[in-house]
Amino acid sequence: MLTRIAIENFKGLADCTLELDHSVVFVGPNNSGKTTALQALSLWETGLHAWMSKRSEESRAKKRVGVTINRRDLVAVPMSDAKYLWKKQRVRIGSTNEKKQQKTENVRITITVDGMFDGQPWTCGLEFDYANTESFYCRPTSNEDNILWKISDSERAMLNNLHMAFLPPMSGLEPEEIVLQPGTVDRRIGEGQTGQVLRNLCLRLYQDESDAPQWDNLVQSIQRLFGIKIHPPTDDEWGKISMYYHDQRDTGNANKLELSSAGRGFQQTLLILAFLYLHPGAIILLDEPDAHLEILRQRQIYEVIKEVAKEQQGQVIVATHSEVLLNESAEKDTVVAFLGKPHPLNNKSQQSQLIKSLSEYGWDQYLLAEQKGWVLYLEGSTDLDMLRGFARLLDHPVNHSLDQVFFHPIGSNVPELARKHFFALREAKADLIGYALFDNIPNELRNDNGLHAYSLKRKEIENYFCTEDVLVRWARGKTDPQVINTLLRNEHIEQQDFREQKMREAIAKVEQSMKTLKKADSLWSSNLKASDDVFRPVIENYYEMIGRNNPVAQKSRFVELIEFMHADEVDAEIVSVLDAIHETAIQASAAINRGESADSYTEGG
Repeated sequence: MLTRIAIENFKGLADCTLELDHSVVFVGPNNSGKTTALQALSLWETGLHAWMSKRSEESRAKKRVGVTINRRDLVAVPMSDAKYLWKKQRVRIGSTNEKKQQKTENVRITITVDGMFDGQPWTCGLEFDYANTESFYCRPTSNEDNILWKISDSERAMLNNLHMAFLPPMSGLEPEEIVLQPGTVDRRIGEGQTGQVLRNLCLRLYQDESDAPQWDNLVQSIQRLFGIKIHPPTDDEWGKISMYYHDQRDTGNANKLELSSAGRGFQQTLLILAFLYLHPGAIILLDEPDAHLEILRQRQIYEVIKEVAKEQQGQVIVATHSEVLLNESAEKDTVVAFLGKPHPLNNKSQQSQLIKSLSEYGWDQYLLAEQKGWVLYLEGSTDLDMLRGFARLLDHPVNHSLDQVFFHPIGSNVPELARKHFFALREAKADLIGYALFDNIPNELRNDNGLHAYSLKRKEIENYFCTEDVLVRWARGKTDPQVINTLLRNEHIEQQDFREQKMREAIAKVEQSMKTLKKADSLWSSNLKASDDVFRPVIENYYEMIGRNNPVAQKSRFVELIEFMHADEVDAEIVSVLDAIHETAIQASAAINRGESADSYTEGG
């Protein structure tokens, strides 16, 4: 079993060390390095077997000469030029010695893998030098604890039998497939063309002459997961592979269907299981095995993957950004977060309080906290839409941050709910900062330990765009430039005037009702709840007056009214809130870029 990998200068990973276990999950956003880490393991394996086949029996001096590897031999990392293996494609660097003489040095990729064999730890480091566009060199690292410098026969056999098996997610299944050589199948898998080889994998598994009944296991697993009976694949005299199935739950239709008729989730599961059963004892590297699967299937397939790997005495390393897989693996397996420098989320040395504090909210919340460095608390998503509406109207710099914000809706106007969530995440990420915005709260809010809470002076955020002018402009609608200079101009203006008149009548009717009930002297009072007391009754009356059904009386649509404000009508308090949120985002971003704590957060807004 592999227990650790250290990577230097490989693609996007400059210097990182990853702890490994029987089951490992790499989590993080797109382009964070998860797949790169899997490819680093494949590169190490390719280098190891190339070196073992040519140099393992030679003297130490000859061993340091290394071996040449062609880029095409690295099937799990397809590339057009060997230099793309190097971080920023830097294969040489210039330097100056003490005598101010210029010299050029090679930049080496170094991959060191640790493992356990017969209860004893071992270390095997390899370094790679760029040769040309087509090839590169591989040799053992010079450190004395490298197993390759003093290797026993049993250790040599162990390394020779060590194999990685890399599988990207399911791609579009080809309608027809011919029998391919194993090397071609492996290359297409490495290139991500899994949809071109699914039938080949099933055919190879069915024809496997080993004692283990792996095909039967596959059939039973698919039947248990999907209620589908798969039939053995066949190949004809022209090499075309046919594979059929039928749904046992469909009692009225026992017709066999071709594999291309199946859903993508079923095809993805079949691909993974066939691949697992074909590689007993291997280290399985799975890239996004949850692709195309709905939530329940994601949970099921992850458990099946671990079960099959355990049965076959293999090790499985999964790269994903699925919240389901993340939460499933959090307390049971090793999880490595690819956020900033890759690091473990549940390293065994971490306190149990970390997992306990995060279990209530899910590990995906922690990942977002790690990625963004700050969190925004609002009552619900409509409040976020309204802040975005104000930011767009003002062309405020917070626009970009609000579009990509880590936002947590607390569902009510209770500050303690935001504090509970924030400080649970802080148990895991001590430098997290946050901004919480609440509707009018009479009690003073606490601002401490990185969480700034602010209460609006008016009843709710809708009150800040609840004016007669805004409602009238909304009723009139935006002037169509294609109509204004045509013969339809007068009719268009008449329609706008009619809608304005009905809106004013609707406003007057609701305002009179408000005074009769002695609820408020003015419809525009900040003490009224604008969404319920003004917008909903006014809009409902307006649509009744113009003889149309009401499509926007629900709270989520009120944000559309902000488009009919003028920038100079936005209250200074809203501008101050946007400024404070922007400052929070800036400080969090600066802290992440520096790799420092964001505890210097200055409260304001």
